[in-house]
Amino acid sequence: MSAKPLTAWIEGIGFLAPGLPDWPTARAVLRGETALTEAPSILPAPSILPPAERRRASRVVKLTLALGLEAAAHAGADVATLATVFSASGADGHNCHALCEQLATDDRQISPTRFHNSVHNAAAGYWGIATGAMAPCQVLCAYDGSFGAGLIDALGQVVLDRQPTLLIAYDSEYPEPLFAKRPVPDVAGVALLLTPERSQRSLASITVTPSTEPADALADTGLEALRVAIPALRVLPLLQKLARQEAGNVYLDYLPPMQLKIEIGSC
Repeated sequence: MSAKPLTAWIEGIGFLAPGLPDWPTARAVLRGETALTEAPSILPAPSILPPAERRRASRVVKLTLALGLEAAAHAGADVATLATVFSASGADGHNCHALCEQLATDDRQISPTRFHNSVHNAAAGYWGIATGAMAPCQVLCAYDGSFGAGLIDALGQVVLDRQPTLLIAYDSEYPEPLFAKRPVPDVAGVALLLTPERSQRSLASITVTPSTEPADALADTGLEALRVAIPALRVLPLLQKLARQEAGNVYLDYLPPMQLKIEIGSC
């Protein structure tokens, strides 16, 4: 990553995690106004999809659609015009498990639906079907640094192409026995709509540079457990600053030994 700072404005946020079904709920918890409730992630029905695709939609597809649509609605943006970056440490955990189960039997015929949902860009494909978006779309993975990688990629598009870009960073759980090796507890993620210019809807500016400082931890033990357990939620210290409308710096996990320093400017 170049040492040259990358700067953009945040205009919309989408969020979903265990006990936190949307950004308003998460914002209240991050402010300390309400306590985090232990509960599984609640995935809205993907009503924006055509009926056939809606029936085939996996947990990951439902998650990413919910995240992206909430962020776009928060910003009042037209989803069909937005460039997108999808970033996840893995793909569809349940679908991967089902494929492995099938391949372990004598009948190794794989369902076409299972197969096309198994690829890492499946969520991006469903997003295009649902929204009709024809803008550029990137799909990437960087294991536990996937949020940071997605943020850098999205900021690069904003800075170089001067194009509003929607970052959707997310993760999915795996059933056993894969869960024992990759213990992500549930689906969760965040969406940030980033723009090159300030507007009346801007929530804050962010400037990202590389750092070697350790990542910020959260005082709330429940939120900190989510931050550590689910790679996409490495974003939580940044979201806490945004929820509290605080300017300043946060440090997020990326790819060791590199971390990310994010300078937040309030509006």
